[in-house]
Parts: sequence; C-alpha cells; structure tokens
Amino acid sequence: MRIGIACTLKPNGPLPAGAPDDLHEEFDSPVTVTAIADVFRALGHTVDELGDGREFLEAVLKNPPDLVFNFAEGAGVSRSRESRVPAACEMLGIPYTGSDPLALGVALDKDMTRRFAESLGVTVPKGITLAVVPGEYDGDYAEFPPILEEAGLPLPVIAKPTCEGSSKGIRNRCLIKTAAEFGPTVVGLWRDYQQPVLVEEFIAGDEVTIGLVGNDPPQSIGIMHVIPKAPSADFVYSLEVKRNWHDAVDYVAPAKLPPALTRAIEADAMAVYVGLGCRDLARLDFRIRDGVPYFLEVNPLPGLNPDSSDLCYLAYRMGLTYPQLIGMILDAAVTRCRLA
Repeated sequence: MRIGIACTLKPNGPLPAGAPDDLHEEFDSPVTVTAIADVFRALGHTVDELGDGREFLEAVLKNPPDLVFNFAEGAGVSRSRESRVPAACEMLGIPYTGSDPLALGVALDKDMTRRFAESLGVTVPKGITLAVVPGEYDGDYAEFPPILEEAGLPLPVIAKPTCEGSSKGIRNRCLIKTAAEFGPTVVGLWRDYQQPVLVEEFIAGDEVTIGLVGNDPPQSIGIMHVIPKAPSADFVYSLEVKRNWHDAVDYVAPAKLPPALTRAIEADAMAVYVGLGCRDLARLDFRIRDGVPYFLEVNPLPGLNPDSSDLCYLAYRMGLTYPQLIGMILDAAVTRCRLA
C-alpha cells in the first residue's frame, strides 16, 4: 500500500517580531515524520511525504496515495485548521487515518468540547469563555473581577486559549490566584493568540491522561498519571513543565488509581470519544478532585513524536513499542476504511 504522510512541520528561521515563543509549538519536526515513515516501510508499505497546505493539495492531486496518515495541525488561528486535510481527502475520495473534519473542529475548540461533554453527563470544571478586544483597557482592568463573581467562579482559576493544543498558551502564569491578575492575564492571552480565552475553576488534584485506539469499540491502552517531582497543590501541566519534563514530572502508567476511579475515567473517555465521533485514536485529559474525574479536553490528533509526546510516553510505559503503537493506529484505519 502507498501511504502518504500529512504533517505540519515547524518552519525554519526566527519567529515573527512580537510573537509568543510557542507560536509553532504544535507543529512537528522531521524526526516524527521519519519515525512514522520507518514503521510503514518496515511493514512493507511505500511512503510519500505530503506536507500540509498547498504542498499537500498539489501532491494528492498529482498522485493520490492509497491512504493518508494524517497528523497535520494546520497553520494559523482558525478553529478549522485541523480539519483541512481530512476535508480535502473527503472531497477527493482518499481514505485517511483519524477523525473527520467535524470531530477535529469541535475538539480543537475547548469551549465547544466542554459543553458537548457536559451534555453527555461527563463532569467538567465550571467555566466561562471571554472574547476580549485589546486596546480598550490601557492598564485599567476594573471590569474583570466582577466577571468572576457573576459567573460564580472562585479563585484560583486557570485561563487558556480556546483553540490551541500541545499546551500552547498554557503557562505557569495562567493560574490566576488574585483578582488583580485576572484582567491582565486574559488580555495578554488574547493579544498573543488572537482568540477567545477559556477561564475555568482550577481543579487542584491529580492530572491523568488516557489513550484510546480503535473503533467499534475503541480500546484503552492505559491511563497515565502525571506526577510533579515537587508536590504542589498549584501544579499546572504547563508548557514550561512539558519542555522540562525530565526534571519536573514523573510519568506513571498504569496509573495507580482505585478500580472504581479507573472505570469512571474510562467510561467518561469512551463517552466523549464515541459521542464526538472520534476515530482510530485520541488522547483525553482529566484532573481528579476528591475522587471525581473532571474532563479537560480531547485530542483526536495527538502528537506522535517518539521522544516528546504524551501518547508515546503512555504507550511505552504500558509495554508498547513505537512501531506497535503506530501499527495499531494504522490497523484501525485500514479496518475502518476496508482497505486490503
């Protein structure tokens, strides 16, 4: 089979002036493309690197592959940027791995996802989404503290861009402990990321992530506990932590949780995965407070870098190799698409 790999690579060169240092955090390196391509070639497949955007369109129009292995994030700030490759594949009748445009579009929007999860009976943190127009405040943020009071959100809260992944925009400073920090933090995020900001109650507790692979039904490959090496009630699994994870956290899988709590996390993850229409793979994040799992987000396009992605860390600790993980994803898509 000829497999085309769709991926958004990090551009070379300096960042634009004034851009946040995580502008390209979601994008992949050639290391990931090479690692995935090596797995496919070892399985006897032919591999084409398709890229993303115009490069992708020109490649598939010229010589469509039998299957597109998609993990292209898409550039820009559009809520639909992760949906572009699947939408193009559907228009051209090319089978592809992973979720469809609708599931990817909804999942990228944290506010829409949390409202959807809540409609399924899944517990989510209380929160509000704020669309801020910068330039109106000039250092006066007096109108912000009352917003928290009206929403019934006690401090601390955590603020994050609504439509980003890979912890982009989620920094240690996003944990807001005082009313005076609230306005500047929210406006700063809006200016940096040009999108609404989700503000949620901070769930002080354990951070866990679960990986699901497959369809009808999907299977859990395990739950991983993210444990800070310096215990803190204020722990945030922030970008700073992810960039320095060797010194900041331990990853433990399978997570040492009570059986009833494990079943609750699995049930909530399955409900969101199936309800949203995710396919082939996804990673879902939760925080646990007083024995209750709070759903944070679902990533149906999780990172697959063999050296820096949470799904891979989880798989390794559950006894899977990188080729086994990629092979499971490929097998799920091939079976679903009824390819030989």
